[in-house]
Amino acid sequence: MGTPPAEGNWVVRLTDDRARLDRGGYGERVADVLRERITEGVFPPGTRLSEDALREALGVSRNTLREAFRLLAHEGLLTHEFNRGVFVRKLAADDVRELYAFRRIIEGAAVLAAAGAPPGALERVREAVEGAESAAGDGDQVRVGTANMRFHQAIADLAGNRRLSETVRRLLAELRLVFLAIPAAQNLHQPYVRDNRQIYRLLAAGEPAEAHRVLLAYLDGAERRLLDAFPPHPAGTTPAAGSGPPALLVTPP
Repeated sequence: MGTPPAEGNWVVRLTDDRARLDRGGYGERVADVLRERITEGVFPPGTRLSEDALREALGVSRNTLREAFRLLAHEGLLTHEFNRGVFVRKLAADDVRELYAFRRIIEGAAVLAAAGAPPGALERVREAVEGAESAAGDGDQVRVGTANMRFHQAIADLAGNRRLSETVRRLLAELRLVFLAIPAAQNLHQPYVRDNRQIYRLLAAGEPAEAHRVLLAYLDGAERRLLDAFPPHPAGTTPAAGSGPPALLVTPP
């Protein structure tokens, strides 16, 4: 999984996130921040989340942070372990199958609805494609993976449905846990840079049915590759007590 992120890096990132935490709905806003950082790979599977460190970084109360933890646990991103704390969840092969079955339905419906996409929605698909191509050109596979997540969020946003977009946002955060559990998983994103470009071109040309066909074939292939590469471990497990590094450092899967 590479070198664990230095503590100062995530502290700076979360301290910068304070500005997003406006009055009202604090727990949900903190959950939004943590969900995004999980999606970006800042907190990989098996990471133990320290209440004290996160409260200090974000400048929030213990109750607010625990509400965020509760929301993210309900979404399947965190797990509570008695007398051990809160961990970023590890997923198993069955989770992969469920996630991809859901993606075929949700993203497929969004592509078919692309003709009625809200203003700027297709432009965001193009920007995500170009971001992945730029990252691939630089050889930055982490950025390729992040751009790929943005592409699929932009695809979902074509439906112009807030609930659908929020559902996919949560799903992609959970999916990132799958990628982070696989050694060298970032390389799995590379083949999809070209596929993303093809889907965008079809959508821009007003061919949503063909874009839908390409997307489903894309998701079928991605699921097979992930299942072939997935390490065997039960869903929701975390390292044995005392075996992991200090809180908020990476525990290799």
